[in-house]
Amino acid sequence: MSLAALLDRQRAAFMAELPVSLAVRKDRLRRAAAMIRDHADRFCDALSEDFGHRSRDQSMLTDIAGSIGPIAHALKHLDGWAKREKRSVQFPLGLLGARAWVEYQPKGVVGVIAPWNFPVNLVMGPVAGAFAAGNRVMVKTSEFTPATAALFEAVVGDYFPPEELAFVSGGAEVGQAFAALPFDHLLFTGATGIGRHILHAAADNLTPVTLELGGKSPAIVGRDADIAQASERIALGKMLNAGQICLAPDYVLVPAAQEQAVVDGLTAAASAMYPTLLANPDYTAVINDRHHRRLNDWLDDARSKGARIEVVNPAAEDFAGSNGRKMPLHIVRDVTDDMILMQEEIFGPVLPVVRYDGIDQAIARINRGPRPLGLYHFGRDAGERRRVLDRTISGGVTLDDVVFHVSMEDLPFGGVGPSGMGSYHGVDGFRTFSHAKAVFRQARLDVAKLAGLKPPYGKALAASVKRQMKV
Repeated sequence: MSLAALLDRQRAAFMAELPVSLAVRKDRLRRAAAMIRDHADRFCDALSEDFGHRSRDQSMLTDIAGSIGPIAHALKHLDGWAKREKRSVQFPLGLLGARAWVEYQPKGVVGVIAPWNFPVNLVMGPVAGAFAAGNRVMVKTSEFTPATAALFEAVVGDYFPPEELAFVSGGAEVGQAFAALPFDHLLFTGATGIGRHILHAAADNLTPVTLELGGKSPAIVGRDADIAQASERIALGKMLNAGQICLAPDYVLVPAAQEQAVVDGLTAAASAMYPTLLANPDYTAVINDRHHRRLNDWLDDARSKGARIEVVNPAAEDFAGSNGRKMPLHIVRDVTDDMILMQEEIFGPVLPVVRYDGIDQAIARINRGPRPLGLYHFGRDAGERRRVLDRTISGGVTLDDVVFHVSMEDLPFGGVGPSGMGSYHGVDGFRTFSHAKAVFRQARLDVAKLAGLKPPYGKALAASVKRQMKV
């Protein structure tokens, strides 16, 4: 079946079903959770096959439990989200019996273009929001995770007919054709550069778009931060999924006097969590040869421009001689803005350390670049923290840790500017995938006559105009 025919089939089924009851929505959510739960082991196997090795425990946390969590949250709160919202009406219409409210209505068919780094979680999170809102869903999976994509296509038919949920796979050409479909809403998660093309493709159909992109998310170690705690939490967030996270700390800003202490803390924390790497089942590989080569090329570029690179390899393992793509944490010092790794999102276990003198210098360094998806601050100084929050703009913030704001289902998740457009998760996802329909019910009295709205105009209209012009 062609992509266009599949979309037409879903839209026809959607229109025939309206209105979409809450019972139907909850049933779809439960079936979505069952699809992931019933095949958890197979999804973990597929993820590891796609990555060349991926920690099974990590996959269970981030992609299995991390997919069911948003569904459970939606099931718990859907009744409240879907209630119509009473709105006020202008005086004196309310006194005369007029009423106003907002109803949340499903949009229709939602398209989801998923990335490779969390290829189950970043499918099912949007699906949860779209199903809660009453929509049908088509998903374009990543060509970089073919085993996971094939598993979705193999199992979905046991839980959903194609009119409700369908998966399509393929390379760039399929992705381009998918983005050009006239969806009722399109959500893309991926690189900023590709996001621009997605937006162009959707524009021809005036398709509403949510873009979840990336960027260089900074972690600021404040002057009075607990260095051991901050460095451990930064190392944990950076090495999860081998740094292949859109919200991974992309560089660390440290007070100049504390640089060595932070580097020592990062080294100690990474060594304690991963005393070995090559045969360690807890540590994930870089997704493919191209990305592995890219990371090493960027390290070579930084080295050639004067950077010092410290490799955290506690067991002195031979990575060059291995057949895999596991890569230890590389701490990069003495970085400059002309290095590629300070210009592009790293997406791997490479962590530049940038010195600063005074918090305003750190803030200025962040504000010189595009607005990031996430920002992290460690420290006890309330004034410094408030200044960071007030003087920077980012998609979201985690204080005294990294990444965690994305896992709070009641917080909106999204970027700003180059790091994204729009948001989802929880009630914000429900509203993103819903149309907020304004409804006004007029009073039974002849309001037009009372307000002087009927020609011939006269004193009643002049009084109405005068009343409305008051500030």
